[in-house]
Amino acid sequence: MNTDIQKDIYMAQCIGNVEPIEYMIPYPSMRSLIEGQNIKFSNQVMIKKPDITNIKFYGLVQQTANWLDSLGLKPKQRIIIPKLEFPQAEILLYGIWHFGAIAVLPGVESIDVIKSKSGAKFILDDKINLFDIIKKFSEKYIPKYKPLLDDEALLTFEKHYGIRLSHYNLLANANGIQKAIDLKSQTRIFCYLHPVSTAWVVFKAILPIYCGCIYDSLTPELTIGNKNNDYNLRFDLINIKNYSKKDIAICPENTAALSIGRKPLDLTEFNSDTNFIRLNGHSVTMGYLDNTQNKLNFKNGSLYVSI
Repeated sequence: MNTDIQKDIYMAQCIGNVEPIEYMIPYPSMRSLIEGQNIKFSNQVMIKKPDITNIKFYGLVQQTANWLDSLGLKPKQRIIIPKLEFPQAEILLYGIWHFGAIAVLPGVESIDVIKSKSGAKFILDDKINLFDIIKKFSEKYIPKYKPLLDDEALLTFEKHYGIRLSHYNLLANANGIQKAIDLKSQTRIFCYLHPVSTAWVVFKAILPIYCGCIYDSLTPELTIGNKNNDYNLRFDLINIKNYSKKDIAICPENTAALSIGRKPLDLTEFNSDTNFIRLNGHSVTMGYLDNTQNKLNFKNGSLYVSI
């Protein structure tokens, strides 16, 4: 990627005079999130049915990292997330981050196309039980590489072309959602999403852990999904001017959440037109996998997303 494009991307990630490096995030990476939350909520149940505490979840994550290491994989490699049942996909996701690698969501692309475009590794079929695979591995893993905030954490193909997101993107977006909906620790939360989008990553895999919530499908106090929930995720950005206060605009180029109703997320700024949304802020993608897409969409100090 040439320096002019890098500059254009960085300018789009700024909001006013606030650069991404000027905003403090409590964790230096997604790897550190699960590690840090264990200090606060070690024995608190993180997931109800099956009951999994924070410390147990962290153990499963470390077992997964040891398994990835045993396969001969390397940190910074891209690894595809299959459609595993909850909470296997979430454990694999954090295992990849703990290992120091990059998670890839197939989205609408085939595995073969993704492997060709990104060099990602496909290591696990969605019919296989992750718990059975990792049970023989140690619950202690010493990372060989600890990602930094601006390192790539996630690559998603939910729009055919790959959208790259950093550790900072993910943490900043989750932080913005927490502030916007005033999500408190120990809130019982349920999210109707499957492992196919950045919305799943942020709302189901990250947000409950980031906020110290309890994931509860039986007696939730707060539900998030596509319709008839406390908060409904909407992908029809062309209609954003008609969103209610309980609608959350989803835009993977802005990591996941763009606004609550029509109000932009913290550290996010956008203007909508008939055919596109102009974006700035700390959740703006670190770029597309395709450099041609970068040249087309990053311009005039902003990111332009077709709607």
